[in-house]
Amino acid sequence: MELFTDYTFRNVTLGAMLIGAISGFLGSFAVLRRQALLGDAMSHAALPGIALAFLITGQRDPFSLLIGAAVAALVAALWLLAVVRTTRIKDDAALALTLAVFFGFGLVLLSYLQRQPHAAQAGLKSFLFGQAAALIERDLWAMLAIGLPALFLVLIFWPQVKLISFDPDFARSLGVPVRRFEILLTGIIVVAIVIGLQTVGVVLMSAMLIAPAVAARQWTNRLEYMVVLAAGFGALASLIGAWISTLGEGLATGPLIVLVMSLFTILSLLLAPERGLIWRHMRRRQVLALD
Repeated sequence: MELFTDYTFRNVTLGAMLIGAISGFLGSFAVLRRQALLGDAMSHAALPGIALAFLITGQRDPFSLLIGAAVAALVAALWLLAVVRTTRIKDDAALALTLAVFFGFGLVLLSYLQRQPHAAQAGLKSFLFGQAAALIERDLWAMLAIGLPALFLVLIFWPQVKLISFDPDFARSLGVPVRRFEILLTGIIVVAIVIGLQTVGVVLMSAMLIAPAVAARQWTNRLEYMVVLAAGFGALASLIGAWISTLGEGLATGPLIVLVMSLFTILSLLLAPERGLIWRHMRRRQVLALD
C-alpha cells in the first residue's frame, strides 16, 4: 500500500521500475551488437556532462542535467567509434582511454563545483553511486520525456534495427545505411544510461543496461520476446530492490536493484531451457545414458 500512499516510496519505486524497463529494452541491442563495454564507458563519460550542465545553468534541474549527461556520453561514444575506425587502436584500448579521460574530467569538475558556495547543496556526487531516495515527481517526467522518444524510434525502425543487430554486413548489402543506424543505436543506448544515473549512478549503470538483456537472452531466440523479457526483468528487479531498501535504514536502493538483477541473471544462466547450464547438463546426461 505504500506504493500508493507514501510519496517518496512511490517516486522511488516508479522511477526505478521505469529505468529498469527502458534500460532492459534498449540494452538488448548493446548485448546483441557485442557493445556491453561501450555502455560502461558511456555511463562514466556522462559525469562531466552533468557537471557542465550544472555549471552552465546554476541549478539542479533534472532535465538539464540529463541533457548534459546525454550530450557528453554521445560525444564520448562518437569519439570512441572514430578512434577505432581511423587509427590502429583496438576496441579495448579505446574503451579504456575514453572511460579514463571522461570520468577523470568529470571528477575534476565535481571537485571544483563542490568548492563553490552555490553548489554546496547540489548533490552532484550522488550521480557517482546513485541516490534513488532523492527522486521527485519531476524527475519521473524528465525520464519519460527522454526515454519514450527513444523507444518510439526503435519501434519505427524495427526492421532495420533488427537486421543490423544480427547481421550488419547483410544489411549493408541490401542498401541499408548501416552507419546511420549504428549511430542511432548508440544514441538510444546513451538514453538508457542517462535516465538511470540518478538512481544507480555512473558506476553501476552498465549493470542495469546489460544484466536484464543477458538474462532475457537465455530464455528466447526471438528479438521481440527478448526485449519484452528484458524490460520485464529490469522492472521487476527494480521493484524488488526498492522494496528491500525499505526494510532497514542505510540500505542503498541502486546497489540492491543491481544485486537483484544479478540474481535474475545467474538464475537464468542456470535454469533457462535449452541455454541454461543445468538444463544442458541434464540433456548431456540423457544422451550419454542412451549411448
